[in-house]
Amino acid sequence: MSPASRNNATGADPERLLARKSLLQLRARVLQALRVFFTKRGYLEVETPYLIPAPAPELHIDAVAAGGAFLHTSPELCMKRLLSAGYPRIFQIAKCFREGERGGLHLPEFTLLEWYRAGFDYTDLMKECEELIRFVAEYLGHGEVLTYQGREVKLERPWERLTLGAAFERYAHISVEEALESGRFDEILALEIEPHLGSPKPVFLYDYPAPLAALSRLKPGEDGVAERFELYLGGGLELANAFTELTDAREQEERFLREREKRASLGKKTYPLPERFLEDLPRMPPSAGIALGVDRLVMFFGDTGRIDDVVTFTPEEL
Repeated sequence: MSPASRNNATGADPERLLARKSLLQLRARVLQALRVFFTKRGYLEVETPYLIPAPAPELHIDAVAAGGAFLHTSPELCMKRLLSAGYPRIFQIAKCFREGERGGLHLPEFTLLEWYRAGFDYTDLMKECEELIRFVAEYLGHGEVLTYQGREVKLERPWERLTLGAAFERYAHISVEEALESGRFDEILALEIEPHLGSPKPVFLYDYPAPLAALSRLKPGEDGVAERFELYLGGGLELANAFTELTDAREQEERFLREREKRASLGKKTYPLPERFLEDLPRMPPSAGIALGVDRLVMFFGDTGRIDDVVTFTPEEL
């Protein structure tokens, strides 16, 4: 123990850490279940570097600078380069880092599960998501009906599929187009729509407007819509974000440049373009990929509404 850590210790720390023991044991079993699921399906577990020269430029995701490079905000770019090199089924459980993210559901350092599969599209991933969560539930000894924060969640398949446009029509006071034009999309989604999602059954919210495509493919025949979905459980707990992956390097570069311009216009830090990712992208086969929040998955099975409860140390305790 260093002198500094001795000085920072408090008498309450051991009790606080021990109070999390049952949820940390649950976390260990969830991680075991995830690895069993993917290994049985022929996926290769990979580890890609945490320190990278350029993150994907996205308006609302801020990277942490480190030693002239950046801590990755997700392992997405390196995993896609592996797909391009000929690895058709890969998964990774990785620590990720995002500046300024702190709240009941957010930490600046958190754990993501990402998996990619060649030959899949986003509808295939919805089915595999159902199978994964049901497998973990069974591994943990749960039945098909759970309770999360007082709400019933039925895991029986199929889970609800709801387009983003239909969700706005059902729950919001304005359309998705009006929300985008007024700059209130995130606000309306969070306050008026998300609390209704995921109970009594999990919901796949899918077909996002093209301006929110990020790294996803535009839907053939519907250029205004991107093949992207998010998964919600238990009344607004956002768990996963998935795409049919865009393989057009020119279009992806144009999107990156637009995002970089938006960041600059808001006075946010801009990043170099991930050149080697863009060089490899044309070789990537048709694929789908998904990022799933491991901390939030443990919260769901542990029936807690605080991310602090499912990690060993929060930033404030270090």
